[in-house]
Amino acid sequence: MEIWINPRCGKCRSALGELEAVGAKYTVRRYLEDPPTAAELEQVLERLGLEPWDITRIEEPVAKDLGMKRWSRESADRARWIAAMAEHPILIQRPIITADDGHAVVARTPEAVKSVLP
Repeated sequence: MEIWINPRCGKCRSALGELEAVGAKYTVRRYLEDPPTAAELEQVLERLGLEPWDITRIEEPVAKDLGMKRWSRESADRARWIAAMAEHPILIQRPIITADDGHAVVARTPEAVKSVLP
């Protein structure tokens, strides 16, 4: 299991606490320091069952600078969204946990964290 975190994020720290509390085995990816590639984002989106705009932090200053609120949310525009997240990883919602069984969650609640535990 891997968890993508920003250590300054309270939701990330809470998710890590949930994992620690049950003794889960996981690796941490500080995605701002080790940004995912566009291909990795595609894989995670497939595992999440979401579209890139579903996990974009649209209120981030860089999103505002790019005008992302006005971007089309059509399948033809997925690559544009993914490229923006790969270039500006601060846009990626957090934390994201990829479970060993193949699925993934945006782990912003204790219930979401528990859903990936064996």
